[in-house]
Amino acid sequence: MSAASPSDDLSPPSAATVPVPATVAPHQTPAAQAAGAVILSRLGFGLVAFIALVALIMAIALWQKVSGMKEQLARQSADALSQSMEARTLARQASDTVRDASARVALVETRVAEVALQRSQLEELIQSLSRSRDENLVIDIESAVRLALQQAQVTGSVEPLLAALKAGDVRISRAAQPRLAPLQRAMQRDADRLRSSASTDNAEALQRLDELMRGVDDLPTLNAVALRGTGANAWQAEPIPADAPWWQRMLLAIRGEARSLVRVGRIQSPEAVLLAPEQSYFLRENLKLKLLNARLSLLSRQVDATRTELSQVAASLNRYFDPASRRTQAAATLLQQLQQQVRTTEPVRIDDTLAALATAAAGR
Repeated sequence: MSAASPSDDLSPPSAATVPVPATVAPHQTPAAQAAGAVILSRLGFGLVAFIALVALIMAIALWQKVSGMKEQLARQSADALSQSMEARTLARQASDTVRDASARVALVETRVAEVALQRSQLEELIQSLSRSRDENLVIDIESAVRLALQQAQVTGSVEPLLAALKAGDVRISRAAQPRLAPLQRAMQRDADRLRSSASTDNAEALQRLDELMRGVDDLPTLNAVALRGTGANAWQAEPIPADAPWWQRMLLAIRGEARSLVRVGRIQSPEAVLLAPEQSYFLRENLKLKLLNARLSLLSRQVDATRTELSQVAASLNRYFDPASRRTQAAATLLQQLQQQVRTTEPVRIDDTLAALATAAAGR
């Protein structure tokens, strides 16, 4: 059997060679087997070609997908790189901004520190000026108050002192300084006390002292027998009748003269009776000096000294002068009235104001 050519294999089988299915023999011929093998090989080749085609298509699709992923990754990488560069740029700008801001903050802090220092210096200057003004105000008020106090002590009138206290109160109110409030309250208390206190009529007291000084020379002493009036112990001559004979009148006159040579009485103050005439003169002058000292003490508002001088005058008056005389009694009454008037006199004092001035001047 000759080999079949390819053209024979590709040519369709003839009707003579293709067996009829109804008459297929149980055993196939070699030609049939060869044809089946060709068909099977064709089918296998087609299947392989199909699989290769599918694999090629899948490879192409996978390559396209990988290419897309690469492009996407490239784009993402480029985007990330650009974003990174932008971030670096922004970070650099932010760093520059922070650096500028830090420099500006440092400059602002420096200026704030300078302003705070200037403010503290200005406050210290203002406080120094205020303190200096307060000190000058306190010194002026103290000078005015002390001068007014001296005038009040000399003249006996509290009006200058009240005017000085009122002027100081007004000046402190205008100054509006809280630390001078205690001084203002002290001045107000002293002013109220001066207004409410009863003032002594110095003119009346001086008039009584002058009257006492004028009447000292007319006061009879205890040993002034010839100058004594009709006292309780005074000797009185017996009356001589007008119709008595001359010899009786002579006897009565001689009897009276004899009785006047000797006088018996009770002596309570021996030193007063033993005073010589020149000692009586010095006693009166000493009494005048005491009254003059009392006058000067009253003018200078030295109440204690005035009381002491008047007490000494009263003691001398009761010891050396006749208490039965009307002039002595009038002088004693006048002296008692003067002592009572001086006893009710209180010296002008502004202790609270002076203490507050000392405290304010010390800066406490």
